[in-house]
Amino acid sequence: MMQAPWTGPRHTGPWSLRWRLLAATVAGIAVALVLAGVVLNGLFERHVQQQFEQTLTHQLDQVMARFELDAREQPAMSEQALSDPRWKKPYSGLYWQVDAMATDGQGRTGVLRSRSLWDTTLSLQPDALDDGAVHVHHVAGPLGAPLLVLERRVTTAGESARWRIAVAADETAMQAAVVQFSRVLAGSLAVLLVLLAAAAWAQVAVGLRPLKVLETALQDVEQGRAHQLLGTFPAELQPVTDGFNKVLTRNTQVVERARAQAANLAHALKNPLTVLEQAARAAPPLASNEPYALAPLVQEQVQVARRHIDWHLARARMAGGAPVPGQRAELGPALRGLVRVMDKVHASRALTLRVDLPDQPIFFAGEEQDLQEMVGNLLDNACKWARSTVHVFVQVWPVDPAMPQLRVEIEDDGPGIGADQRARALGRGVRLDESVAGSGLGLAIVHDLAGLYGGHLELTPAARGGLCAALVLPMAARGVA
Repeated sequence: MMQAPWTGPRHTGPWSLRWRLLAATVAGIAVALVLAGVVLNGLFERHVQQQFEQTLTHQLDQVMARFELDAREQPAMSEQALSDPRWKKPYSGLYWQVDAMATDGQGRTGVLRSRSLWDTTLSLQPDALDDGAVHVHHVAGPLGAPLLVLERRVTTAGESARWRIAVAADETAMQAAVVQFSRVLAGSLAVLLVLLAAAAWAQVAVGLRPLKVLETALQDVEQGRAHQLLGTFPAELQPVTDGFNKVLTRNTQVVERARAQAANLAHALKNPLTVLEQAARAAPPLASNEPYALAPLVQEQVQVARRHIDWHLARARMAGGAPVPGQRAELGPALRGLVRVMDKVHASRALTLRVDLPDQPIFFAGEEQDLQEMVGNLLDNACKWARSTVHVFVQVWPVDPAMPQLRVEIEDDGPGIGADQRARALGRGVRLDESVAGSGLGLAIVHDLAGLYGGHLELTPAARGGLCAALVLPMAARGVA
């Protein structure tokens, strides 16, 4: 079965192996960075909160150390002994307050308070405190600022008097620091994601580079620049390339054996037919009383047998010679050689054979023998029917840029073929004019052989009034095979 022709380099798409690996890697990195960001941000926020509470605890200890009762058993506080100047600055964000507590948890708020509270007090909820226990609250302070409050109960005068000492600090700066850290962390992780994605792209590119080398090697084989996969491949791909090269070698051997068997069969059958034909020609004339002429009958049947043998041998050779990757033949030398042969074969007719070739070499993606078979049949057919001129045009036919084709047009100035007869002319053994020598197989063989390579044969009227046979074939890339 014929292999599908090369369709050019495959473009990486959203479902390619490269994109799958990259998408999976980037998605994994993104999830890991998001989780890391959440954890780091939580750890930082907890650390800042703990440091803030620890500092405020020191402030509470300092206030409690300066707390005392005067001679009337009333609370007193020596603000001069407090070291932090924010205690004295109104609405500075650092406050202390002493509340008188009754046994039921109720009491008088703001018996003593820091100057920084100015004319306000801290609104603290009634709270049952054990001596020495520290409670933490979040309340709204002066000017609506969020405050962190630490409070502790003190019992004096034989446990008849209970006092609640509270210190509070503005959390705005702490919260701003957490927000700033979150922004910096998010930006840093985003940059890290981009860098890791670039590293993943580089890793995927390096890891898949052998596949690109393998693709290039396959393209070289398909377009005829090489007969096997060439290149250095990693251990994971080397068994694949070795196996593919073995298949190519075995395929070539099968083709050669098929061609050899076809040639042997041709010699085995054509020689006896030639002997029969010569014997029939050498037979003496028939007497008038003989019922039928044996020699003409033998000659006729020999010609019929030759047609069938030529047809089936051609089909067998084409089936055994299915296009093998890595084969190619240059069109220019082959075409010029065929023209020289036709000049000698049809020398008696004094035909003019003109060939127009591009400046750059053009290569047929197939065997040179098949190329000569196809073009030679078309040239011979044109020379048989031409009155004076046969013109050959060769051009690149870029119907599909990924799979360029070559187009060989052979025109003659003969009588041409009617539109209703062109399809019949491609049939096996069809001869439109019995007066011209031939087996009627040339165009049919060209048509079938071109189709085997993924090409085709077109028959159209020529500009000079004759027939234009256009042979379209796959083109191999330029380069040294």
